[in-house]
Amino acid sequence: MRVLQPYSPAKLPADRQRELISVIIPAYNIEDYIQKSLRSVLGQTYRHLEIIVVDDGSTDATGQICDRIASEDARIQVIHKANGGLADARNAGIATATGAYIGFVDGDDWIDADMYEKLLGALQEQQADLAICRYRCVYKTHTTDGSVDRAVIFEGQEALEQQVKETASYRIQNAAWNKLYKRELLAGLSFPVGKWYEDIVFSAEVLGRAKRSVYLDTACYNYIIDREGSIMNTNVNRRTFTDQIPAYYEKAGLLRKMGRDDLADIHDYFFCKRLLQFYRIVERSQSPDREEFMARLAEMIRDNAAHFRQVCTCSEAKPRDGRRLRLFLKSPARYSRFVTWEETVVIPLKAKVKGILKK
Repeated sequence: MRVLQPYSPAKLPADRQRELISVIIPAYNIEDYIQKSLRSVLGQTYRHLEIIVVDDGSTDATGQICDRIASEDARIQVIHKANGGLADARNAGIATATGAYIGFVDGDDWIDADMYEKLLGALQEQQADLAICRYRCVYKTHTTDGSVDRAVIFEGQEALEQQVKETASYRIQNAAWNKLYKRELLAGLSFPVGKWYEDIVFSAEVLGRAKRSVYLDTACYNYIIDREGSIMNTNVNRRTFTDQIPAYYEKAGLLRKMGRDDLADIHDYFFCKRLLQFYRIVERSQSPDREEFMARLAEMIRDNAAHFRQVCTCSEAKPRDGRRLRLFLKSPARYSRFVTWEETVVIPLKAKVKGILKK
């Protein structure tokens, strides 16, 4: 791993914009967002684009808006298909794409004007297979942006390692959309049709394949966090059990198949933490499925108790998480009371003391 700071890839003037980038934009019932998203792609400083919009059976004006904008620019191709979900829409885009490089933009987000110029420039300068950028989190009331003027060059599976370790300083994430891929990197890969959280295994496959990845620690993608109806704006629900949790199990299996038992253990440590967090979320919710979901989560944690105890001693584990697990296994009710006490008394007190010491 090498850090380049400061770093900005060289500009790519029109006469050097030879490589075709296919940008795939899935769109379903987002009539209030799709125009801004499409305009942000059309306005890219890198002009040699093939823009594939997949209207996934929208029942509002999304499809008509896409067609109208496509009539203004020959680079846009609109595919209208029956609703099959985000994964199916992305797969349809991949099957149609002809570019040497492929990128994804969700139709309710938007990108900075120079995103693909920067990503392709960095990818080519660093002779990488994959380029990744930081992203902004866009809320209704504010935006967060932790941009730093640097790049990080990851060799082999180093980017995968940082993603599995959930390193806060690198916003690699599971997401498909803050990345630019060499086409051959996606050979034989597809998103799991009909599933939510479709990026979890896909991203691990890609990061595991890349021989070199370049990460730009500058936000170029604008990710809407709290859009009503967004998959990511839902709490624990039935899809958590049918799609998200099975995807975590599948990712762990993939890591072990890669010969990375070390990363699989770290992944399972974070998975254990998530299950405990899910339990607290459900417990405090007003969901009609509250009791059922709590019971299912408790059973899942107990069934994996021996393994979770082991992974809570891995290199990334914090001792307090092992203590929380042991307390939960003794009594979920005591665990909940303890966490409530930590959240309402201990953490605010520590913050207050820290504030006093800073003064």
